[in-house]
Amino acid sequence: MIDKKERSVLGDVFDRTVRGLDGMPEVVKTKATTVRSLTPVLELSQTFIVQTYRRKDHGDTVLVEYIGKDGSIRLALPPEVTEVIARQRDALISRVRSTQAKLAAADRKARGIAPGFMKKK
Repeated sequence: MIDKKERSVLGDVFDRTVRGLDGMPEVVKTKATTVRSLTPVLELSQTFIVQTYRRKDHGDTVLVEYIGKDGSIRLALPPEVTEVIARQRDALISRVRSTQAKLAAADRKARGIAPGFMKKK
């Protein structure tokens, strides 16, 4: 997956990030959460350990540790990256809600149910 030299560099960044955030007075953190996932076809186990640190006026830093068949890697996702992830998730939620609302409105129309704003009182 990643050679040992590259892995050690990422580990150094990870360790420095943890040291810079852990125990700081303006930083709030979550508990580390472990998630085990199985790939659908081969059912290979992958383990992720995720922890979020929120630093006042800086944003969220997410620490991800991955352990899989090919080895392990540790990543510190900076606030710029976590903001993009949050924006993309919000955009997907909005799209799905809009699509579901359109489908529900079309279904009600097909069944002859008038929208609430068109009903006579």
